[in-house]
Amino acid sequence: MNERIRDKLKTLTTKPGVYVMRDKDGVIIYVGKAKNLKNRVSQYFRNSPKPSKVQAMVDNVCDFDYFITISEMDALALESNLIKKEQPFYNILLKDGKQFPYIKINLKEPYPKFEIVRRVKKDGAKYFGPYFAGLDPREILKTINSAFKIRTCNSKITDTSVAKRECLNYSLGLCSAPCTKRCTRDEYRQEIDKAINFLNGNDDEIEGILQEKMVKASANENFENAIIMRERLKMVAKLKERIVANLPKDVSKDVFAYHTNGLSGVVTNMVVRGGKILGVISYPCSDCELEEGQTLFNFLSQYYQNLLVPSEIILSHQIPSQELLEGLWGKKVNFICNPHGVNKTLLDMAKENAVEHLEKHIEKSQIKYNNTIGAVKVLKEKLGLKELPMRMECYDISNISGTNKVCSMVVFKNGEPSKKDYRKFKIKTVKGANDFASLKEALSRRLTRFIQQNGASFSEKPNLIVIDGGKGQLSSTYEILQGFGLENKIEMISLAKRIEEVFKPNSPIPVMLKPSSAELKLLQRLRDEAHRFAITYHRNIRTKKQTVSVLDNIVGVGPKKRDALLKAFGTSEEIAKASAQLLESVEGINASLASEIVKYFKTHPFEKGIEE
Repeated sequence: MNERIRDKLKTLTTKPGVYVMRDKDGVIIYVGKAKNLKNRVSQYFRNSPKPSKVQAMVDNVCDFDYFITISEMDALALESNLIKKEQPFYNILLKDGKQFPYIKINLKEPYPKFEIVRRVKKDGAKYFGPYFAGLDPREILKTINSAFKIRTCNSKITDTSVAKRECLNYSLGLCSAPCTKRCTRDEYRQEIDKAINFLNGNDDEIEGILQEKMVKASANENFENAIIMRERLKMVAKLKERIVANLPKDVSKDVFAYHTNGLSGVVTNMVVRGGKILGVISYPCSDCELEEGQTLFNFLSQYYQNLLVPSEIILSHQIPSQELLEGLWGKKVNFICNPHGVNKTLLDMAKENAVEHLEKHIEKSQIKYNNTIGAVKVLKEKLGLKELPMRMECYDISNISGTNKVCSMVVFKNGEPSKKDYRKFKIKTVKGANDFASLKEALSRRLTRFIQQNGASFSEKPNLIVIDGGKGQLSSTYEILQGFGLENKIEMISLAKRIEEVFKPNSPIPVMLKPSSAELKLLQRLRDEAHRFAITYHRNIRTKKQTVSVLDNIVGVGPKKRDALLKAFGTSEEIAKASAQLLESVEGINASLASEIVKYFKTHPFEKGIEE
């Protein structure tokens, strides 16, 4: 603990708030909330034993800041916003973009229909789900539509509206046609209630209907329809396999089990709806709270941001501030931390999944480490680099016979692609197909932006620049580095494709990395990604130019008038030959615009080959 931290601990307040831990570079590595800031933050810096993951975080803390809030609820909201914005390394980070699907029906409508949504709203509609882990809500809806005559169209149907005719689904016996009032509102509602009954866990009626339809179709030699019914019966059987014994069909609950080995952890969530286990999913998480219950609390506060909260939640650890979560969700929840009977069975299943997933996660994490950070460290050693190449950049040129020349700049950070830092250049000064000169231009522009500190990605110093090629390519580009006086600050190598030799400046002898080694594969991934990015950019530019017409350069000629001219004359070359009087005969072209077109082609002679 340094002097700065020691002095700040003395002045800490006992009010609620949020604290942020920073490393030696000032980067936020952890964000936490506290009911009492002084007590909570001081715990991290005491000499008492701590979990390994907490100690690892504390060892990297060089400073901390804090924000006082009015209440613990405000602290929870501020903590959530800071975690989303800063993405700290030692916090639980759940992706907001991934939202599980629900089946929704709005019973306030006179003739409602089922639909699949990924966002739950407080609109009074009924939601069923979430569905994941092998359960496809689309297949469930197809099963419902095969058994019950419920509409699937998007038509707005009211008590007074009447459509001209029924759709094909009515003829196929898949819809009761409420649009043409072939059924009453009560009759349609009976079909809806049967479907809701199925979604609530009662499978017997729908199974009987599908079985009867399959037998009837088979007897009528309508084997295609019989096969469809058979597949729908398989979906029902799949749902029945997930029934939990001794659990009422109207019960909905979530089960959460947290397991950690001291460094890494996993939270497993088991979703039970309508007496069935809809799915089990595990989340690797890194959270440097001192108590496991607090880690589970942090997970729950993020997990339910876009999901329905059940009335009952079973937990492997006692969490603090249950009332705080209920206030956040706006709902009373029954938290069970010491379950018995069937609830204990469900929690034991979740715990087993968490233990197994953690073992697999550690194995995958080790493989990922070896291929990324581990490979970066080996590269430094094998190539004799001055510093770890934590930011590597690679450039590649793409053109066809010297036209539409572009250069890609691909960035790998910590051994992984950092796509937000990718950049692309249009080559402006080079004539013809000259890859050497094109690469020099692109690299010069990039280094100029670095010196000027102009641009988010350009402002960062690359630890290593990788050139695709041999000694010749390396020598020519290294001169650019020397011209900017950066040869002692930025290191450069080249990777030759023939036998994957690595060349260093001022050294005629290449470094031969072991074939199939993680460090060589890292360089190959970087080079191949630069090649892919350059080709993609070049192809996009070429495609765009192929759709551009010389007519677009004439003031007053928009897309509609351009298309009218091309339709009338066929090509831009014929338009260039036409008189003003002939141009006026085209719809939308007046005398003034016709004169402007003739004037343009007189000052810009049409070159054959430049086409739309």
